[in-house]
Amino acid sequence: MTDVLDLAKRLIAAPSVTPATGAVFDALEAMLIPLGFVVHRFSRGEGAAGTDEAPVENLFAIREGGGRHLAFAGHLDVVPPGEGWASGAFEPEIRGDLLYGRGAVDMKGAIACMVAAVADIPADAGTISFIITGDEEGPALHGTRALIDFMEEAGHQPDLCLVGEPTSVNRLGDMMKIGRRGSVNMWLSAKGTQGHVAYPHLADNPIPRLVAAMADLEALRLDEGTDWFQPSNLEITDIEVGNPAHNVIPGEARARLSIRFNDLHSGASLSEKVTAICAKHQVDVNPVISGEPFLTPPGEFSAMVSAAVEAETGIAPEASTTGGTSDARFLRAVCPVIEFGLVNATMHKRDEAVAVADLAVLARVYARIARAALHN
Repeated sequence: MTDVLDLAKRLIAAPSVTPATGAVFDALEAMLIPLGFVVHRFSRGEGAAGTDEAPVENLFAIREGGGRHLAFAGHLDVVPPGEGWASGAFEPEIRGDLLYGRGAVDMKGAIACMVAAVADIPADAGTISFIITGDEEGPALHGTRALIDFMEEAGHQPDLCLVGEPTSVNRLGDMMKIGRRGSVNMWLSAKGTQGHVAYPHLADNPIPRLVAAMADLEALRLDEGTDWFQPSNLEITDIEVGNPAHNVIPGEARARLSIRFNDLHSGASLSEKVTAICAKHQVDVNPVISGEPFLTPPGEFSAMVSAAVEAETGIAPEASTTGGTSDARFLRAVCPVIEFGLVNATMHKRDEAVAVADLAVLARVYARIARAALHN
């Protein structure tokens, strides 16, 4: 099998803070072309006039071998590394049994494992593709969604998709994601009339109305959860008035909330519910839906993943829908999708690191999944 550690180092060594472009995609392309892949690269989101939108690079690579089509999906962009690393964030370094570097876990390490796995699969075994974006950690507006559009236009339809997000918790193989909750963020605004606190009859204080609306929202119990999803939760994440004067009634009060929701709801239904409650208090709502919930019910695909994981690690992964969102929320519209990857303990942290041994094991797991997916 291709040296997965070397592949991971090459990807980590290319700085790629979101939105990623350039060198890191050059590195991945150089890995895939010798394996027989046709690589397509394109950018989206160059930004309209007056915006600060940066371009996002995407890569779709395919090796057509007929038969079934398995897609590997992931992202090359990473969150900013911050300060205080023991070694350079983009200078991969092995200390002890760990490989350090931003993206080692989330998720350049997993992409290296995908490449190593494919190198071990005969080209005539079936069709394999890579769906790789540079905009998963950012707004995710011009990444995987643009790739899906590209695939549809080109007539590429995967049968199954495996996303390499770091799903393992305590040890490699203990968890896979068969679904994710949806996410919607909402900005609340109560308008009033500014005035002097000594003359309240000449003003309209918006704060009590905003507080009353938030109290009603906080009292909501959206559901009790389902067989595969935990209960939906609404969290107030910010309150802002911005009033520096002690003797002035403000003219506006604002708040923000976030809802993570299961498949008993949709982003639209929750937006309508919150808007109706806030309307009673004359509070405006601006909702932005980040993604809808999805579930790949346990079946043939999850059994493939579980069997491959157990064969290489000795444990059967728990099928879970916990955690935040991922680009699987977009890919689920294309074909059944499951997420499985490295241990997530250090993702987004200073001194992010992956166990060197886990890289080799994950590459073998991915190879087993690919063989099974293409054979069926």
